[in-house]
Amino acid sequence: MKVIMTCGGTGGHIYPAIAIADKIKEKQPDAEVLFIGTKKGMENRLVPAAGYEIKGIDASGIDRHHLLNNIKTAKDFIHGGHEADQIIKEFKPDLVIGTGGYVTGTVVKHGAHFGARCFIHEQNAYPGVANRVLESSCEKVFISFPQAAEHFKDKSKIVLTGNPIRAEFLSQENIQHWTKTVLVCGGSLGAEMINKAALEMIKRNPDYTIIFVTGKRYFDEIKSVLPNVPENVRLIDYENNMPERMHEADLIVSRSGAITLSEILASGKPAIFIPSPNVTANHQYHNAKSVADENAAVLIEESQLAGNIGLLADEVDRLLADETKLSVMAENAKRTAKLDAADIIYDNIFN
Repeated sequence: MKVIMTCGGTGGHIYPAIAIADKIKEKQPDAEVLFIGTKKGMENRLVPAAGYEIKGIDASGIDRHHLLNNIKTAKDFIHGGHEADQIIKEFKPDLVIGTGGYVTGTVVKHGAHFGARCFIHEQNAYPGVANRVLESSCEKVFISFPQAAEHFKDKSKIVLTGNPIRAEFLSQENIQHWTKTVLVCGGSLGAEMINKAALEMIKRNPDYTIIFVTGKRYFDEIKSVLPNVPENVRLIDYENNMPERMHEADLIVSRSGAITLSEILASGKPAIFIPSPNVTANHQYHNAKSVADENAAVLIEESQLAGNIGLLADEVDRLLADETKLSVMAENAKRTAKLDAADIIYDNIFN
């Protein structure tokens, strides 16, 4: 069995691909797995670290704000197509599985042309244009949120799987501590509005612990504003062991990228989601709303924070004071989480 996994750009596309590849290798140790990504994306670090070979092709996205930049996008599409053809001809895959990123469209389309069985996995509640276009080239479309099914034409291809996540988020035990703990994290680079709201929380001198992951971009700025860090605040620029931090928290404040959201649900934690407004089709809002509708999280939009920076602190205070509410949200998070996504995907491909 020869499998091409194709993904790129962000961890939200790359980690699910690695989880699917790991499941295939677990079930079929003799399977050959090759990743195809972009030439400069973070997949070139994460994929080899996971033990897989990766090859790169030219790929870039459409720039709707600077139309001249799309000349390069067109060139990348043509040249990347030739590169994908060459790799596919040499490797001769039985399967091509795409999990998102600019590179996926090219590789899945060309894989289908050469007769490979093709599949895609959509992480978000609101699918991107590329995956909606790729539907016609694929045998099945795996989705993580029920709402995504509305945006695909052939419902017979749709399989609700959830997001494949790393095993570390499932195997950790909750960490006991004397005071309530709130984890605040706006992503690896950070989020300015979330950081401002977290500073407002700290100014109120709360009686709970705050693990404040600022993001590398904002760490020095936060340190300058907060030169004397209170004893109940742990200030971190980037957290390498997010599974442990999540299991330490009683409440998590976070963006709502699909994988982060799925990891929080798998950890069984109540959350306050503050979606990034700067993403395609506002998909983080749709992700967060789908969980808030299950009473597993609270949704706050950045526009609300802009008008009232203390809103986050108010909501954290309200939730931490209500043990019943936290418990119900935690149970709903566990119920909403899909912990066997990789198994479902494997079974639907091979059985």
